[in-house]
Amino acid sequence: MEEKRFALLIDADNISVKYVKYILDEISQYGVATYKRIYGDWTETTSSSWKDALLENSINPVQQFSYTRGKNSTDSAMIIDAMDILYTKSVEGFCIVSSDSDFTKLASRLREDGMLVIGMGEEKTPKPFRVACDRFISLNLLMDSDIGEEGISPKELGLSNCNKEEKNNNLSVGTIITKETIEEEIIKIISSKENGVVGLGEIGSTLLKKYPDFDVRNYGYSLLSKFLVELPRLKMIKRGKSISVERNDNRINKNEIDTYTINIVKSQGRDGIFLGELGNRIHNKYKNFNVRDYGYSKFSKYIEEIDCLSIKQDSNRQKKVFIKGPEK
Repeated sequence: MEEKRFALLIDADNISVKYVKYILDEISQYGVATYKRIYGDWTETTSSSWKDALLENSINPVQQFSYTRGKNSTDSAMIIDAMDILYTKSVEGFCIVSSDSDFTKLASRLREDGMLVIGMGEEKTPKPFRVACDRFISLNLLMDSDIGEEGISPKELGLSNCNKEEKNNNLSVGTIITKETIEEEIIKIISSKENGVVGLGEIGSTLLKKYPDFDVRNYGYSLLSKFLVELPRLKMIKRGKSISVERNDNRINKNEIDTYTINIVKSQGRDGIFLGELGNRIHNKYKNFNVRDYGYSKFSKYIEEIDCLSIKQDSNRQKKVFIKGPEK
């Protein structure tokens, strides 16, 4: 299969020379960088540290004078060159390296034209630029990764088949998403499938549509598959070289829990029982009970779906559970 061709564009005003090796190593996982350009004012003495790194890695420096003090003049040069390269149709993707949110619009425009856009920047990179990319990678994270690690496989994450039209730029994305949130998203993906089984690549690409800066290295893992193995509600299935994921279905029978719940409420008579106390009793009996395993987002929703139970607020506006009808 032919490798994707990328245009690598680096903003030297916002990126340190210490990241060069990591940038080139990372982009090589996705394809080959046919354009390698870096933009800055090379007449400045502060730019001299770049000389050896550019020669060793065959990166072409593009001179951009600082016409106005305090203004980042490299932005416009990078944007113009990116659009020129786009119109040549000589690449399938762009890697924009900057910690500056000024490239947000550029990333969105390139994606509109079907380009795969990978962003790289420091942890300080603003959220708008992160989520405008198909994939955003923290340079700090690359430096912190063990040199011997394999890194995250783009094939595992399904990037080669990423559908731009389905991309969801969710601006609520945080710098590091909790494991619980990721696990819940995967459960939703699995639940949407008739057979309850999803390929590893589809899980990776679906997660990146919602969380472009999701990276398993944030959690101490080198591969998506290794990360998923540690999530207790998921089970990995290997068939030859193919890996798929399904729920680790240790759910307690719902009818059993419903019966136990109804009996607790009945035992309280007309006084009912506080919703929180009822939840604690169920958890004490069934340690692995989780309402999300049964398709509910809240415990109160689960209780409301039990036909003979109702939830009402007392005089102190606290929620209590009662038996419906004459037994209340």
